[in-house]
Amino acid sequence: MAFNISNNKQMQQHRESNQIDIIEKTTRITGNITSQADFRIDGKVEGTITTTGRVVIGEEGVVEGKITCENSDIAGTIKGNLDISGILSLKSSARIEGEVVAGKLAVESGANVDASISMKGAKKMKAISSTEKPQTEKTA
Repeated sequence: MAFNISNNKQMQQHRESNQIDIIEKTTRITGNITSQADFRIDGKVEGTITTTGRVVIGEEGVVEGKITCENSDIAGTIKGNLDISGILSLKSSARIEGEVVAGKLAVESGANVDASISMKGAKKMKAISSTEKPQTEKTA
């Protein structure tokens, strides 16, 4: 069963009352979720999650797809892309495969990260080996 969830007015009311939308461990969703609420995922989601809130992935939670959100705490498994505008916190049980873009990153010892990571607002730098000499321009 595939479906899209999009109910900004109702989800905004949840956010204002500090409630969290929970996807329990026995639940599997295939589709896209668009919201303004916070989410806790203990089940499995295959698709895209887009929210202006926080996404928490529990130890048994699995997401295969893309997550775009403000902040995220990951203790479960992500296979896909993460685009976190604020803080991404990876717990020791986290397993990440894919591409990560985050404003700030916190990683606990033991987290398994097999991903390319870039920081929002950071300048791209190229590492050179100690045997390479930086090229300089000759001027007259």
